[in-house]
Order: sequence, then C-alpha cells, then structure tokens
Amino acid sequence: MLPNLDIDQLKAFLAIADTGNFTRAADVVNKTQSAVSMQMKRLEETLGRPLFAKDGRGIRFTADGERLVDYARRIVSLSDEAVSAFTKPDMTGTVRFGTPDDYADLILPEVLGRFHRTHPLVNVDVECYPSTILAERLLHGEFDLAVVTFGAAHIQGEILHDADIVWVTSPRHSTHLMDILPLAAAPGTCVWRRNMLETLDRIGRKYRVAYTSPNFATICAAVQQGLALAAMPDICVKPGMRILTKADGFPPLGTFDIGLIQKPGKASPAALALAQHIREGLRGPRALVAAE
Repeated sequence: MLPNLDIDQLKAFLAIADTGNFTRAADVVNKTQSAVSMQMKRLEETLGRPLFAKDGRGIRFTADGERLVDYARRIVSLSDEAVSAFTKPDMTGTVRFGTPDDYADLILPEVLGRFHRTHPLVNVDVECYPSTILAERLLHGEFDLAVVTFGAAHIQGEILHDADIVWVTSPRHSTHLMDILPLAAAPGTCVWRRNMLETLDRIGRKYRVAYTSPNFATICAAVQQGLALAAMPDICVKPGMRILTKADGFPPLGTFDIGLIQKPGKASPAALALAQHIREGLRGPRALVAAE
C-alpha cells in the first residue's frame, strides 16, 4: 500500500518554495525552524527521495523537489477547497474583480472556477482592462481587487509572480527571418510593446507594427498564423508558438512582476477570500537561498 502524504508537511514544503528558505518558511507556518526541518526529513522518508541538496552554504531543491512543488500545490489547494466548502458555505456578497485581458486565461478558468466551488453564494463581476486603467478605477472604488502588471505605471501592490518577457513566433513559419519584422502588440504604453521596440531599435533590426490590438487573443492569433512576432510573458505562451532566443538573434526582453492590488479601506470577507485564491493560483516557487 502506498504511504499517505501529510498536508501539514506539504504546506511547510510550499512555504519553503515561496519564501526561499527554511527560516522564513517557519514563520509562515508558525513553527520553529527545527520543526520544519524535521517535517521535511519525514516528507523525504515518505517519498523515498531527497528533496533538497546542498548548494554551497545554502540549500536548493533537487529535481524531485522541483517536481513535488506542483503536486503539493494541487494537493493542498484541493484539501483547503474541500474544507472551506463545508466550513464556510454561507459567505455571500459580490466581488468586483479586474484583470488585463492577457491574464484572463490564467485566472478565469482555474482560480475563479475553484473559488465558485468553494464559495457558491458569492458573485464575482469580472472586467478586463489594461493595468493602468484597472489601477485608476480601483482607486476610485470601482473594483475590489485586480491582478495587474507592475512596471506599466507607478502601480504598487502585492507581487505574486515574476515572469520573463519572451519573443514568440509560429514554429511553422519563418516570420522572424523577414528583413522587416511584422509585429503584433497592444496599443499605448504596454510594457511588453515598449521593451520589444526598444530592443529592436538597439540591435538595429527593422520592423513595422502590423497588428495593434488591446485583445490578447488577436495578438496570439497573428503569431500562431505566422503573420507577426510578439512579446509576452513566458506564462502566457500558447500552443502553436515558439519562443525565440539569443541564438535566433533575439536578445532577452527582461522580466516584470505580476501582482494583486486591492481597494483602499477594509475589504469584505468575500474579497479577502478571492484574494487568497488568486495568491495560491499565481504565486510560483522561488529559488532557495541561504536555506538552513
């Protein structure tokens, strides 16, 4: 018979992944560092695999440790969802939530679907706008919370994920070899558009913005059909796209942060609950540093 995984051990394991070391993870799970270390030893014994490896004075995940992160998130999330469904079934209200169109595929199906199953009596009103507009409208009380791109303006909030901006093209076409590169981009001050154009200017590649649209699906379609190149977060790359690298003649475009902003003042219980679901859905593992 296969052994059972301990939820508390998995929560401590994820705290290490999210905070970067054992000490901060111990604070998150409200245990001593030695208790967390003992939990990790028992978790390794249960799986029969080492999850951590020495890296100089610190510790990093082994390949098996990296593999476990995704499993642990899903197991803990489903456990919390099940408990919440029975212990908090009476939460009601409406949450006004905003997200850029680019992240809708990441958030709406999984995060909002799980939230609805956990809190079926809460209504979530969703609107998709660029980050700058969401931040401005949120300050005027038109949204309760929003997921935004930091760096698009002077937007401050809770950073949940750092992403690489990557070049994408169609693997079935040679669009990236054209003398004048056709580009697809969002209008205005989009940080990805700005980075893309500035990089091409710096390396002396000729280009034209062939497709301008605030709709992310339109940009993706142009790329997938071989009509244009685009820049987007690595987490948004879809099937039918190929990431271009320095080896293809396309330098790195940098990184940026995705995070959560909330309406000033006291948040409703429903808004707080949705914010936690978004954190769990977007927060990815960070490199372990100086872990004891």
